[in-house]
Amino acid sequence: MIAADRPHDSSAKLLIVDARGRMRDVPRCELSSLFHTGDLVVANDAATMPASLRGTHVATGEPIEVRLASWVSLGDPTRFIALAFGAGDHRTRTEDRPPPPPLSPGDRLSLGPLVAIIERLLGHPRLIALHFLGEDEGVLCGIARHGRPIQYAHVTEPLGMWDVWTRIAANPVAFEPPSAGFALDWRTLGAWRRRDIGFAALTHAAGISSTGDPVLDLRLPFDEPYCIPEVTAAAVNQAKLEGGRIIAVGTTVVRALESAGTDGNVRAAQGVAVGRIGRETRLRVVDAILTGVHQAGESHFELLEAFADDAALNAISAHAVCHGYRTHEFGDSMLIERQAGARGAGRNHTS
Repeated sequence: MIAADRPHDSSAKLLIVDARGRMRDVPRCELSSLFHTGDLVVANDAATMPASLRGTHVATGEPIEVRLASWVSLGDPTRFIALAFGAGDHRTRTEDRPPPPPLSPGDRLSLGPLVAIIERLLGHPRLIALHFLGEDEGVLCGIARHGRPIQYAHVTEPLGMWDVWTRIAANPVAFEPPSAGFALDWRTLGAWRRRDIGFAALTHAAGISSTGDPVLDLRLPFDEPYCIPEVTAAAVNQAKLEGGRIIAVGTTVVRALESAGTDGNVRAAQGVAVGRIGRETRLRVVDAILTGVHQAGESHFELLEAFADDAALNAISAHAVCHGYRTHEFGDSMLIERQAGARGAGRNHTS
């Protein structure tokens, strides 16, 4: 597939796949005309942190890049799970980046104004638990000043923070953008409101999309904290009670809602989404997903197996290739209804 190489392209496309597997292509700007009165769209309002930090491995003097990948605890902004890379930058493909210098617990990393200690290794030369020295406020300020958005080789020009924030971005707790939300704009939200289509938000700490190592990628997504406000939980439960559908904007929203609604009733909560959603998952809350264009083998693609069977996903992938759909965070979008044969089958009516 084609990788989108620039942010926020107004020519973005939307592939709509209904519960019977029927497909149609529309400009993504037509999103405002979709859905029905009583449906509820739920999006992730997490803002993206500047989670790529360059510096030096103090023991060897060698260069290192640290990509923050997961929170150890949202209550402690000095500790993270992180990926470490050697020399180079985003212009080299992640899978081609050299490994970091040999790392050991207790090693110090000098990362701009910050000093971090490796607390432990996590079963892979690139994966570490990291503790920044200093008070919470100083650490967060140091990350904000020195960090850059995590970036991959398919986008050649350096990204600014404004490139990786969706229009509804609020608390900066995501490590990469909850990119399905790039499809939303205020015109679309206003049109939905006029048509009595509900909109609600939750906050989910979206993690990284690639480690550069296929074995380590099998551990994605990492555990991700989320917060579902009372108003959002109430809106989801009311919409379901009244026969409306729940449309999740992105895989992170699916993870959060299904984690907080194991019995179909979503509870306001601060929790942690663990494990994968996939073929064997019974969806109890979400009826459709608005997502980017993903490829087989990616954890995001595996989540789509909860919405559609292999034959449908193969057809969707073939259609996307044939019609030039673009992948990655700034690419085109897909709206996939849960198939009637899926384990969590439910209502369907996209437009």
